[in-house]
Amino acid sequence: MKKFVLSALVIVGSVVSVMAQTDAKAKAILGEVSKKYRSYDVIKTDFTFTLDNPQAKVKETQVGTLYAKAKSNKYKVVLKAQELISDGKNQWTYSKADKEVQLSEVDNSSNALNPAQIFTIYEKGFKYLYGGEKKVNNRTVHVIDLTPTDAKRSFFKVRLNVDKLTKQISNAVIFDKNGNRYTYLIRTFTPNVKIPESTFAFDAKKYPGVEVVDLR
Repeated sequence: MKKFVLSALVIVGSVVSVMAQTDAKAKAILGEVSKKYRSYDVIKTDFTFTLDNPQAKVKETQVGTLYAKAKSNKYKVVLKAQELISDGKNQWTYSKADKEVQLSEVDNSSNALNPAQIFTIYEKGFKYLYGGEKKVNNRTVHVIDLTPTDAKRSFFKVRLNVDKLTKQISNAVIFDKNGNRYTYLIRTFTPNVKIPESTFAFDAKKYPGVEVVDLR
């Protein structure tokens, strides 16, 4: 989930009216998404993450699994090369190749993003614009564009696809100011999975030989 001059006042009035309607619709849809998401305990999703920068001719894709506590900031992300774990206060970044874990405090600033926030990124600090419906893989989705109210954020737009039937976010694209485009494609979504609370903390005993670097 960072400017039109019209000569006739009647046209301006029409545009403002349409914007108000679309914003209201987007807000209503996202309200339903939040309500449903917050009703869960722990969710599990398998996702595909793509970094794309056409100008730099860079395109990288990773697949991963996310576990997230829907009512808190706790999460665990498992990727091929690394794992990201947060208990809401601390964050562990485990590099498998380096056999190293960096421990840091969770960044709660407005500019920070983590994979778990894809499902709630729209809740604070954004304006909404409804972009209509479209078909994706034989399913109908709502397209909603978010623009941050804080111009200092590193990205200028987030585009969400919300499944019309399930009221769940199925795709999110973050447009960065430096030309990068980050796409999260939600491949599976499983609510209320049963996993131990210890999932959301790093246990050094399970990672023998791994160095922990405390950056707090």
